[in-house]
Amino acid sequence: MSAAGGADPRPLVVHLLHRFDTGGLENGVVNLINHLPAFRHAVVAVTEITAFKDRVTAPGTQFFALNKPPGQGFWLYPRVYRLLRELRPAVVHTRNLGAMEFQLPAWAARVPLRVHSEHGWDVHDLGGVSRTNQRLRRVYGRGTHRFVALSKAIEDYLTGPVGFPAKRVQRICNGVDTQRFTPVADAPAAWPYRRGEHFVIGFVGRMQSIKDPLNLVEAFLRLRELCPAERSRLRLVMLGGGALLEAARQRLIEAGAADQAWLPGDRSDVAQLLPQFDVFALTSLEEGISNTVLEAMACGLPVLATAVGGNVELVDDGVTGRLLPTRDPDAFASALRDLLEHPERCQAWGRAARNQALERFSMDRMLAAYASIYDSRETFR
Repeated sequence: MSAAGGADPRPLVVHLLHRFDTGGLENGVVNLINHLPAFRHAVVAVTEITAFKDRVTAPGTQFFALNKPPGQGFWLYPRVYRLLRELRPAVVHTRNLGAMEFQLPAWAARVPLRVHSEHGWDVHDLGGVSRTNQRLRRVYGRGTHRFVALSKAIEDYLTGPVGFPAKRVQRICNGVDTQRFTPVADAPAAWPYRRGEHFVIGFVGRMQSIKDPLNLVEAFLRLRELCPAERSRLRLVMLGGGALLEAARQRLIEAGAADQAWLPGDRSDVAQLLPQFDVFALTSLEEGISNTVLEAMACGLPVLATAVGGNVELVDDGVTGRLLPTRDPDAFASALRDLLEHPERCQAWGRAARNQALERFSMDRMLAAYASIYDSRETFR
């Protein structure tokens, strides 16, 4: 594919998504933009673009916010059509159902290659059981050349209930930068705890209901009751902002545990903070392929995660961590106590997690897969 006009001959990829803000999906887009210099890039957000765009370091990247209010986005189709005709991209890549409808103006604008990724399900449609959402995907995907599934569960969903032909669906697991995320890093000045003196249970993610962060708070409080002799060592760190951040802080205050927890909101220094954890915990109700789990593994941490979605592809139960039920703080508290009481197991699982991140989830493998799609010249049949 050739670039349209301008001095830069590289083909342009337009990444079109609902909102460009802190999150795993958006982090994956940043990784592609920053590590695929063979292409020019533009980000189009259906709603807004936040300061998260500062993580994009690729020169010349363009950003467009459409500022759509709640509701159907049909009225935006002419605006998206005109924007795409002006930019003349080689590729439009939409992500998740919230942006998928804009495959239609991309088709009308005759974008040569139209790609759509599914990263996971919405909290209101866990497991993708909604027949309405399945029908919408079929309609919006009629003119899409290639679908990308981030996990086996999503691949089965797209080729099963949604009904896309298997030849148009490709599974590409997220990759992690194992040079940036490593087991050894100096703690930033803001870090409040001491390595070895405290047992730090860490979480990184959006403080929203799909991640069920209050379940982890409850697990931490129950762990304190299970291990009274070790209570003074226990610490909980939750990095990320969102609607449930204040509720989590308030629950810790009510339980008299606020002095053993650090919930600073969004942080830009996660790569320096993760290695300070002893264990990573993810209590999500549903997941695609979690970037934060991969980053924790790359940092040599054992991972306790719910047995949902892509988590079962990342966590090798009993080897790199544990897979646990959703909405079960007792199960998480018990698993945390096991690692607290068996530090050698904690360390062994962390080493195994780092090795798997290096061997199975490299950034280079992911980038090569996307570059291959973007370079393709296939036409829709």
